[in-house]
Amino acid sequence: MLFFTFFLLLPTLLTSPTFAKSVRIIGGNTAFAGQFPFAAAIYKRTNDGTFFCVGSLLNHEWILTAGQCVDGASLFTIRLGSNSLSANDENAIRLSTDTFVLHPKYDPLTLENDIGLIKFRMAISYTTYIKPVDFLPHSDLVPFTGTVALGWGQTDDETPGVVDDLRWVSLTVLSNEECQSIYGHNIYENMVCAEGNYNEGTCKGDSGSPLVQNIGGYLMQVGVASFLSAKGCESTDPSGYTRVYPYSEWIYNVTGM
Repeated sequence: MLFFTFFLLLPTLLTSPTFAKSVRIIGGNTAFAGQFPFAAAIYKRTNDGTFFCVGSLLNHEWILTAGQCVDGASLFTIRLGSNSLSANDENAIRLSTDTFVLHPKYDPLTLENDIGLIKFRMAISYTTYIKPVDFLPHSDLVPFTGTVALGWGQTDDETPGVVDDLRWVSLTVLSNEECQSIYGHNIYENMVCAEGNYNEGTCKGDSGSPLVQNIGGYLMQVGVASFLSAKGCESTDPSGYTRVYPYSEWIYNVTGM
């Protein structure tokens, strides 16, 4: 039996969305303009409807996100350059694409290799509010490292829907042994768990969102949001991510970075 569940991709209308009224993801803070210029809001269209995910800008042409966020997609609408999903922000751009690469060993049942890439139809230009994540890791995560998670996901288990403003929260990386003590053998080598104070963490709608580490003022992406506890977002169980480092070579080969 699985003791975690993948982030449920939230059905999201592309017009007149309903936003949760809160100032946090789970225990987080509101991001200021330009704080995370790589954050990408992703609307994934499939035969079953439209779903919301998060991703990170890698370069002029590519977005990094979770495998579950690209699997089965027919079209993506992506918003960059604004922390708000609804504001008429002059810094925001919106673009569509149907090109993606799902990791060839992605398993939707176990969430192994839950990582994917989305390619724009045309290269975009950088601005103060649209910039790629600074770099990807050259070595694997060390347990008990401080990180930051961000996203537009739910702020509690009872209030459905994404929030309008980007949120962030500080989390600490756990060892996989400690993570396995909570989730059992569902935790594989290329997964990692992170937790905040009490129940702080990511929630539904944050799938694909980046987990970053501050290295001398630069932000390195170390994880991609993948799963949460079957007990809900507000449980004290840690949030689950796909480690980025084991996939660095695959990312570089696909994107040409």
